[in-house]
Amino acid sequence: MTSRTTPTVVRFKSAFSLPGFDAPQPPGEYRVDHDEESLEGASLIAWRRVTTFIHLPAISASGATHQMVPIEPASLEAALEQDQRQ
Repeated sequence: MTSRTTPTVVRFKSAFSLPGFDAPQPPGEYRVDHDEESLEGASLIAWRRVTTFIHLPAISASGATHQMVPIEPASLEAALEQDQRQ
């Protein structure tokens, strides 16, 4: 089975929180990695998302520690939609 990681960058204009976060995160750009594995069929290859991680802190923030936190893609989409409405 083949796997791949697709990195993206999301931007929050306001502080945001996701389930499992201890505190709200500041506005900024955040790297998000989507890990996927292949589902090989007879004539095509499809990909299934298995995990999604957000990198903390924001890309522009300086700090000695960085961490990858697992998140639910639906929670991230909801937070981004809420941020756009503000």
